[in-house]
Amino acid sequence: MGTRSGLDAQLGIAAESVFGTGVTVTRFLEFDNEDLKFMPTWLEGEGLRAGRKFKRASRVSVSRKDVNGKIDIKVPNKGLGLLLKHMIGSSATPAAIGATSAYEQIHTPGDMYGKSLTIQVGRPEPGTGTVRPFAYTGCKITQWELTLQDGDHLKLSVTLDGRDEDTTTGLASASYASGVELYNFSHATLKLGGTPATASGKTSITGGVAVAAVVNQIQLKGESPMAVDRYGVGNGGLKAEQLENDYPTVTGSLDAEFAKAELYDVYKAYDALALELVLEFGEADTGQPFHLSFLAPAIKLKESGPSVDGPGLVKASVDFEVYDNGVDPAYQFRYISTDTTL
Repeated sequence: MGTRSGLDAQLGIAAESVFGTGVTVTRFLEFDNEDLKFMPTWLEGEGLRAGRKFKRASRVSVSRKDVNGKIDIKVPNKGLGLLLKHMIGSSATPAAIGATSAYEQIHTPGDMYGKSLTIQVGRPEPGTGTVRPFAYTGCKITQWELTLQDGDHLKLSVTLDGRDEDTTTGLASASYASGVELYNFSHATLKLGGTPATASGKTSITGGVAVAAVVNQIQLKGESPMAVDRYGVGNGGLKAEQLENDYPTVTGSLDAEFAKAELYDVYKAYDALALELVLEFGEADTGQPFHLSFLAPAIKLKESGPSVDGPGLVKASVDFEVYDNGVDPAYQFRYISTDTTL
């Protein structure tokens, strides 16, 4: 009967072939939290009627169906590719690195159209011990946030907008990759500056310099604005596919000790510079560590305010935004694992 608690919960995802048409989930993620919810729009047809002062149940109906929520995970060294693809609309596929079992994925921003997920959550029912399936169809990632701080794992939060909920499809049998490990703060290197170049679809930066200032926390946040209220006549309350309707953005912040020449002077110069955050550990195969990196050829420091707050060390929170340099992709995720498929 299991524990009858969240210890028996599961979460699986799969790419849909047709928007909003549910598929069997195949990629299972270990997760920390989820709050996906079915959100109907209620219409209450009030009307004055002698002898009745309460709203009548017969005049209440549902006109729209909607799904919203978030999923929080610790970032693994295997099984992340499908989320990366749907976070930024990439068209990445794993490619073998030489004659090894290590596979590289290069994710760059692309179209979000035609990319949707079915997400099934198994929620244990305390009273019966049954894990109840909740499948959410037509899900798109509208926001994502990566957070890396001292003494902690790399964490990812994704915000989703979906079309409908299905509680009739049976619970998929969860299957997890073996030997999954997690990225943490000790695996990270942060570089600023250098010269970006893109060849064969992959961007690299030469000459970047590791940040000397003590950086305690790094955050990256991506947003893909979409029209999420495309309801039309004859749709039975179901939305049409969400479409991008504004400029996507990637912003970030560094919580660091004050370093005038390295950070504040760059902020005051208004110049664009490259940023590269790399996390590596272990060995996907001989000579190839597990790798996750975020690379942006052109960022601008938008705010950098050192302040004295008592006798402690002077801190400076640095906010930045990613821009298109007109030559290379605006940014890139590179992921090396043993995954042969997303």
